[in-house]
Amino acid sequence: MSNVPYHAVAIGVGAVVGVLGSAFHVGVEKLTAAWPAYLDTGLGLDGFPLYAAAALVAAAMTLVSLWLVRTFAPEASGSGVPEIEGAMEGLREVRWHRVLPVKFVAGLLSLSSGMVLGREGPTIHIGASVAKAASDLMKWSGEDMRGLLAAGGAAGLAAAFNAPLAAVLFVIEETRRQFPYSSRTYIAVVLASIASAIVTEYLTGSRPYMLLEAATIPYVWLPAFVVLGAILGLAGFVFNRTLVWSLDHVRRLGMRTSFYIFPTFVGLTVGVLMFVRPEATQGGELLAVQLTRENLPLAMLVFVVLLRFVMTMASYSTGVAGGIFAPILALATTIGLCYGTTLDLFFTLPDQAHTTFAIAAMGGLFAATIGAPLVGMVLVLELTSAYAVLVPVMISAIFAHMVFLALGGRPIYEILLERTLALEAEARAAASR
Repeated sequence: MSNVPYHAVAIGVGAVVGVLGSAFHVGVEKLTAAWPAYLDTGLGLDGFPLYAAAALVAAAMTLVSLWLVRTFAPEASGSGVPEIEGAMEGLREVRWHRVLPVKFVAGLLSLSSGMVLGREGPTIHIGASVAKAASDLMKWSGEDMRGLLAAGGAAGLAAAFNAPLAAVLFVIEETRRQFPYSSRTYIAVVLASIASAIVTEYLTGSRPYMLLEAATIPYVWLPAFVVLGAILGLAGFVFNRTLVWSLDHVRRLGMRTSFYIFPTFVGLTVGVLMFVRPEATQGGELLAVQLTRENLPLAMLVFVVLLRFVMTMASYSTGVAGGIFAPILALATTIGLCYGTTLDLFFTLPDQAHTTFAIAAMGGLFAATIGAPLVGMVLVLELTSAYAVLVPVMISAIFAHMVFLALGGRPIYEILLERTLALEAEARAAASR
């Protein structure tokens, strides 16, 4: 078969994903701002009535999101990236008829409730679902279908962060075991990412989502980024272990009681935090930019790190639709600022060094948890447009990855896919008895 129809479909998939991803992005932004504003200024609530109403609204959004997932598309739970990697490996099936609507609506509700989740997981899953729909329409299977799944997933990542180059690299590096590499499929991935980025920029603007200003760092300070990378490698190891531990414990709690009890508690908590401690809620892209400008004291930064770490674990463990890219980046930013603030107690730092540490930390923690250092480097630069700090970002990312591997760490999506397959096998065995 000629490559022209295949690549034309890839472009079409990318464009459709760009529209859906932009709609999802704008929808989350509008709804996240709308319901707290309505309670606060629209109804004029204050104090305890405001907190109680916010808790109930956030809990309701969380529970409806979880109900949609558990009732109609259990595979729409969480990020969606492990599902796509499993499908590309022939271990999972993308049921696009149910995943598309459920992932969009459930993700819109869960992210807008204020939970610490990212939009990239849903948009990647939505993108792959659009690709599977196109493959079914064209009656493609095998390598063509798997290649188009990768193209759709890449388009979803490009739409989430307006980062088309990182999206292409994500397929090459993160799905290197599953992606059916050939010039045909590789070009399809690039074309879909470009189409998605063009549509996303047209609909939402071309400004980087986390625009940060950072100056070139003097060479004498580069060893500090080696140490930062080592810290982030350890942090990534702890992050992955804790996330899986949280998922397992919440699942056991759900099996003993109800799968809706813990999400209710998290939703109630998030609703209150939206007004009391907003820095502990939402994906965190805007928070990361805000923190670099506030010059918070070290104690407050440490508090934010701990609070967001706990809320990330709690939010993802509920089983609603939502990703972890954005929470990882926001958490990393705060860790980087903690590191820079600590150094500032003992040394005179160069101009904008705190911001540089924050940006480098994003690449480092991403490289460790996801296991894709090259993607981490490029994604951070596309998000922040801080190309002047390329070398510090590269140093932090690669040393974080090295320390993470030395500790015995494994990429989080690989672990989550294995966990899903094991639970599915366990359920089949129990049903056959």
